[in-house]
Amino acid sequence: MVLLPVKLPSGKKLSLTAGGQNKLVKKIVEEFCPRFTPGGVIAYLGDAGRKQRHVEAGYLERLGVKIDEHGKMPDVVVHLTEKNWLVLIEAVTSHGPIGLKRHNELKTLFGTGRAGLVFVTAFLTRRAMTKYLADIAWETEVWVAEAPSHIIHFNGERFLGPYE
Repeated sequence: MVLLPVKLPSGKKLSLTAGGQNKLVKKIVEEFCPRFTPGGVIAYLGDAGRKQRHVEAGYLERLGVKIDEHGKMPDVVVHLTEKNWLVLIEAVTSHGPIGLKRHNELKTLFGTGRAGLVFVTAFLTRRAMTKYLADIAWETEVWVAEAPSHIIHFNGERFLGPYE
Protein backbone atom coordinates (compact mmCIF):
# COMPACT_ATOMS: atom_id res chain seq x y z
CA MET A 1 0.00 0.00 0.00
CA VAL A 2 1.30 3.45 -0.92
CA LEU A 3 1.73 5.73 2.10
CA LEU A 4 1.92 9.51 2.26
CA PRO A 5 4.64 10.86 4.60
CA VAL A 6 3.55 13.72 6.86
CA LYS A 7 5.79 15.70 9.16
CA LEU A 8 4.07 17.18 12.23
CA PRO A 9 5.21 20.58 13.55
CA SER A 10 6.77 18.72 16.50
CA GLY A 11 9.07 16.95 14.03
CA LYS A 12 7.34 13.59 14.45
CA LYS A 13 6.79 11.77 11.16
CA LEU A 14 3.66 9.81 10.27
CA SER A 15 2.51 7.92 7.22
CA LEU A 16 -1.06 8.32 5.99
CA THR A 17 -2.73 6.09 3.44
CA ALA A 18 -2.45 7.72 0.03
CA GLY A 19 -6.17 7.77 -0.83
CA GLY A 20 -9.10 9.98 -0.03
CA GLN A 21 -8.58 13.36 1.52
CA ASN A 22 -5.13 12.61 2.95
CA LYS A 23 -3.37 14.73 0.32
CA LEU A 24 -5.31 17.70 1.73
CA VAL A 25 -4.70 16.60 5.35
CA LYS A 26 -0.95 16.62 4.59
CA LYS A 27 -1.23 20.18 3.25
CA ILE A 28 -3.18 21.25 6.35
CA VAL A 29 -0.45 19.91 8.64
CA GLU A 30 2.49 21.19 6.62
CA GLU A 31 1.11 24.49 5.25
CA PHE A 32 -1.93 25.67 7.24
CA CYS A 33 -0.64 24.85 10.72
CA PRO A 34 2.70 26.70 10.51
CA ARG A 35 0.95 29.81 9.17
CA PHE A 36 -2.22 29.96 11.26
CA THR A 37 -1.55 27.81 14.35
CA PRO A 38 2.22 28.23 14.90
CA GLY A 39 3.41 26.26 17.91
CA GLY A 40 0.08 24.44 18.07
CA VAL A 41 -0.18 20.85 19.23
CA ILE A 42 -1.79 18.45 16.77
CA ALA A 43 -3.99 16.52 19.17
CA TYR A 44 -5.81 14.50 16.51
CA LEU A 45 -5.07 13.66 12.90
CA GLY A 46 -7.50 11.45 11.02
CA ASP A 47 -6.60 9.08 8.23
CA ALA A 48 -9.20 8.40 5.54
CA GLY A 49 -8.02 4.80 5.27
CA ARG A 50 -7.64 3.99 8.97
CA LYS A 51 -10.22 6.22 10.71
CA GLN A 52 -7.78 7.26 13.50
CA ARG A 53 -4.14 7.90 12.86
CA HIS A 54 -2.67 10.20 15.49
CA VAL A 55 -4.59 10.74 18.71
CA GLU A 56 -3.35 12.48 21.83
CA ALA A 57 -6.27 11.25 23.96
CA GLY A 58 -4.59 12.08 27.27
CA TYR A 59 -3.78 15.58 26.04
CA LEU A 60 -7.39 16.17 24.98
CA GLU A 61 -8.69 14.76 28.27
CA ARG A 62 -6.54 17.30 30.16
CA LEU A 63 -8.37 19.96 28.14
CA GLY A 64 -11.70 18.45 29.24
CA VAL A 65 -12.42 16.69 25.93
CA LYS A 66 -13.25 13.00 25.94
CA ILE A 67 -12.87 11.31 22.58
CA ASP A 68 -15.87 9.23 21.61
CA GLU A 69 -14.67 6.40 19.36
CA HIS A 70 -18.03 6.48 17.61
CA GLY A 71 -18.17 10.28 17.46
CA LYS A 72 -17.53 11.89 14.12
CA MET A 73 -14.20 13.63 14.67
CA PRO A 74 -12.97 16.43 12.42
CA ASP A 75 -10.00 15.53 10.24
CA VAL A 76 -7.48 17.60 12.21
CA VAL A 77 -7.62 19.04 15.73
CA VAL A 78 -4.96 21.55 16.75
CA HIS A 79 -4.61 23.05 20.23
CA LEU A 80 -3.27 26.58 19.94
CA THR A 81 -1.80 26.68 23.43
CA GLU A 82 -1.01 30.39 23.69
CA LYS A 83 -4.69 31.27 23.16
CA ASN A 84 -6.20 28.02 24.48
CA TRP A 85 -8.14 27.39 21.28
CA LEU A 86 -9.00 24.07 19.71
CA VAL A 87 -8.93 24.54 15.95
CA LEU A 88 -11.24 21.95 14.39
CA ILE A 89 -10.44 21.41 10.71
CA GLU A 90 -12.51 19.53 8.15
CA ALA A 91 -10.70 18.51 4.94
CA VAL A 92 -13.28 18.57 2.15
CA THR A 93 -12.70 16.44 -0.92
CA SER A 94 -15.88 14.39 -1.11
CA HIS A 95 -17.93 15.16 2.02
CA GLY A 96 -19.25 18.59 2.82
CA PRO A 97 -17.88 21.56 4.76
CA ILE A 98 -18.65 22.73 8.26
CA GLY A 99 -22.25 23.68 7.70
CA LEU A 100 -24.77 24.50 10.42
CA LYS A 101 -25.49 20.84 11.26
CA ARG A 102 -21.80 19.89 11.40
CA HIS A 103 -21.01 23.03 13.40
CA ASN A 104 -23.55 21.97 16.02
CA GLU A 105 -22.24 18.37 16.04
CA LEU A 106 -18.69 19.59 16.67
CA LYS A 107 -19.85 21.99 19.41
CA THR A 108 -21.54 19.04 21.13
CA LEU A 109 -18.55 16.71 20.64
CA PHE A 110 -16.06 19.25 22.04
CA GLY A 111 -18.46 21.13 24.33
CA THR A 112 -17.05 19.63 27.54
CA GLY A 113 -13.64 21.16 26.87
CA ARG A 114 -12.18 24.28 28.42
CA ALA A 115 -10.66 25.61 25.18
CA GLY A 116 -12.38 27.98 22.77
CA LEU A 117 -13.48 26.35 19.53
CA VAL A 118 -12.45 27.59 16.08
CA PHE A 119 -14.02 25.95 13.01
CA VAL A 120 -12.10 25.70 9.73
CA THR A 121 -13.09 24.06 6.46
CA ALA A 122 -10.19 23.28 4.09
CA PHE A 123 -10.30 22.72 0.33
CA LEU A 124 -7.59 21.85 -2.21
CA THR A 125 -8.76 24.52 -4.69
CA ARG A 126 -11.09 27.48 -4.96
CA ARG A 127 -12.96 25.61 -7.67
CA ALA A 128 -13.66 22.78 -5.18
CA MET A 129 -14.82 25.36 -2.63
CA THR A 130 -17.40 26.89 -4.99
CA LYS A 131 -19.41 23.66 -4.97
CA TYR A 132 -19.99 24.09 -1.21
CA LEU A 133 -20.15 27.89 -0.73
CA ALA A 134 -23.85 27.94 0.10
CA ASP A 135 -23.39 25.27 2.79
CA ILE A 136 -20.56 26.84 4.81
CA ALA A 137 -21.69 27.97 8.27
CA TRP A 138 -21.31 31.55 9.44
CA GLU A 139 -18.71 32.23 12.13
CA THR A 140 -16.29 29.75 10.54
CA GLU A 141 -13.12 30.04 8.49
CA VAL A 142 -12.18 28.59 5.10
CA TRP A 143 -8.66 27.77 3.94
CA VAL A 144 -7.76 26.84 0.36
CA ALA A 145 -4.52 24.91 -0.14
CA GLU A 146 -3.76 26.44 -3.56
CA ALA A 147 -3.52 29.86 -1.85
CA PRO A 148 -2.00 28.76 1.50
CA SER A 149 -1.22 32.20 2.93
CA HIS A 150 -4.86 33.33 2.79
CA ILE A 151 -7.90 32.51 4.88
CA ILE A 152 -11.54 33.40 4.26
CA HIS A 153 -13.63 34.55 7.19
CA PHE A 154 -17.37 33.87 7.09
CA ASN A 155 -18.73 36.91 8.92
CA GLY A 156 -19.11 37.20 12.66
CA GLU A 157 -17.52 39.64 15.07
CA ARG A 158 -14.00 38.21 15.11
CA PHE A 159 -11.43 36.81 12.72
CA LEU A 160 -9.98 33.36 13.48
CA GLY A 161 -11.18 32.93 17.03
CA PRO A 162 -13.82 31.18 19.11
CA TYR A 163 -17.34 32.46 19.67
CA GLU A 164 -19.04 32.20 23.02
